[in-house]
Amino acid sequence: MAERLRLWLERGERGYRLRDAATGEPVPWEDPRVRVVAVAGISYRAEAAADASFDPGRRLALVPEPDNPHDANAVGVWNAERTLQAGYVPAAVAPELAGDEQAVSLWRPEGGLRVLLAPADAWIGTPR
Repeated sequence: MAERLRLWLERGERGYRLRDAATGEPVPWEDPRVRVVAVAGISYRAEAAADASFDPGRRLALVPEPDNPHDANAVGVWNAERTLQAGYVPAAVAPELAGDEQAVSLWRPEGGLRVLLAPADAWIGTPR
């Protein structure tokens, strides 16, 4: 059985970096155990995405949209309360998701949002 993934979110200048809580080593965004994605369609929901509920370090909800007329694999990226939608998981990534991933906002580049997608059983700690 694989060891449970344990990540610390470490504050950076404009968001969070990932660190392996077991080893203390940095975890690059390209690590195969996680995905860090740019939220798609955010320009259509700029006002909602600017809300503090999408600030780096905030937990987010991934909401499948099987009835979406453009893409049956679409997965919306919502705030934790599911009252505001920032956009979507990129179309190339959404079909590969298991459906139970955790999502955390990591970084807000100009006009965008980067989100960590981690396995459901991963432990994700935030700085105190």
